[in-house]
Amino acid sequence: IAIIAEGVPENKTRELVKEAKEKEVTVIGPATVGGIKPGCFRIGNTGGMIDNCIDCKLHRPGSVAYVSRSGGMSNELNNIVSQHTNGVYEGVAIGGDRYPGTTFWDHLMRYEANPDVKMMVLLGEVGGIEEYAICEAIKDGRISKPLVAWCIGTCSGYFNHSVSFGHAGSAANSMLETSEAKNAALKEAGAIVPTSFNELPHAIHETYAKLVAAGTVVEGPEIEKPTVPMDYKWAMDLGLVRKPSAFVSTICDDRKEELIYAGMEIGRVFEENIGIGGVVSLLWFRRKLPPYACQFLEMILMLTADHGPAVSGAHNTIVTARAGKDLISSLCSGLLTIGPRFGGAIDGAASMFSQAVDQGLSPQAFIDKMRDEKKLVMGIGHRIKSLENPDKRVEILKKFVKDNFPKSQVLDFAIQVEKLTTRKKSNLILNVDGTIGCSFVDLLRYSGLFTPEEAETYLNSGVLNGLFVLGRSIGFIGHYLDQKRLKQGLYRHPWDDICYMLPTKVEGCD
Repeated sequence: IAIIAEGVPENKTRELVKEAKEKEVTVIGPATVGGIKPGCFRIGNTGGMIDNCIDCKLHRPGSVAYVSRSGGMSNELNNIVSQHTNGVYEGVAIGGDRYPGTTFWDHLMRYEANPDVKMMVLLGEVGGIEEYAICEAIKDGRISKPLVAWCIGTCSGYFNHSVSFGHAGSAANSMLETSEAKNAALKEAGAIVPTSFNELPHAIHETYAKLVAAGTVVEGPEIEKPTVPMDYKWAMDLGLVRKPSAFVSTICDDRKEELIYAGMEIGRVFEENIGIGGVVSLLWFRRKLPPYACQFLEMILMLTADHGPAVSGAHNTIVTARAGKDLISSLCSGLLTIGPRFGGAIDGAASMFSQAVDQGLSPQAFIDKMRDEKKLVMGIGHRIKSLENPDKRVEILKKFVKDNFPKSQVLDFAIQVEKLTTRKKSNLILNVDGTIGCSFVDLLRYSGLFTPEEAETYLNSGVLNGLFVLGRSIGFIGHYLDQKRLKQGLYRHPWDDICYMLPTKVEGCD
């Protein structure tokens, strides 16, 4: 059993150790990373990543067994042993608590009895007296195999007070528990003790070389390293691989310290005061449009924000709000009415007039074509407005386009069509939907900011309907809030506004 958890109460650990011995169960820890038997298995996270395990030859057994208190230092031992010997046969980190489940003695005696282990390494530390039991075992011959030993924490002597080095058990309570005293005792007993930790690799190499020379260790050919794919997270961090994406986003990035809209940090959005039109240009078109274009987008939003409570979208929103539904439900109810008969005229007008221009039709030929195909000219006609009572919204848009746009070919064509349609009836004027649609085509085509393919893609994607939805949502929300503010009750359509036309008798009956 390996107990990785730290902070286990010492009295509980002692009870656990006692019961484990009674039941002949081996316990490693608490506060351990575990252990490893190369070529077989590992416990916990010993050896680190798989790549590191292979680099340290932990994929096959060697001839050296070690035992360490520190889990982190046990990984260092894996590296040292792999570089200076034929590798690790087994390694265990017993844990840094004062009362570990198993001791240095327990594991070194196992290694001593195992004929496959040719030499051993002990890495102790300041605190505790377990190393002295090893000294006695060396002296009386119970440990006969070469043992390279070192107790870390020799710097503790430079402090004028007791210092705990991370582990609960790494504090010297007497001179016997200092690293210097234990290193001296191990050396006197016959263990191979270097002069410092830096000399430990040399001591291990020298001891191993003697065993090879004596024929105790017979080195065989190195087996081929197993091919292991690179750790996915590591490869991701290095930018070598990427996870298959569920989504691809090219307009917004929220992973960094500052939110980014199409390459522009949110701080700059406010510093440069690009407004809602600028934000729409970044998120919809992935570029910062010039001020006149951003202002034009904002004008569309303002002009399409509302058109009274009688239109189908506002009507639906009001009815849903008065039925007690929430804002989102009411807004969606209104938005779902937007289509070819309500709001869709902007998209339709843009398509019809731009196609006529592309086909080189004259205004009269265009009107004749629509008549022959029995189609209404989208963007032409108004129920109230006329030549005598012009739509102020249209006049504002026309003036802005003429004053600011580089070119207005589609809008100019629509104005020529209007001159012909108003001869028949004065209310067959170019309405606000037609003006927005034609002007927007001119912006995409002639601003120099979009390729012809991009302009066509945006038009076919329904971007104009998107502008209408965005603008009209302002009005729909206003109608919802208005009904809530007025505390209007459930709406029921009046009977006298319904024409009931039921059959005089049930069909199929005499």
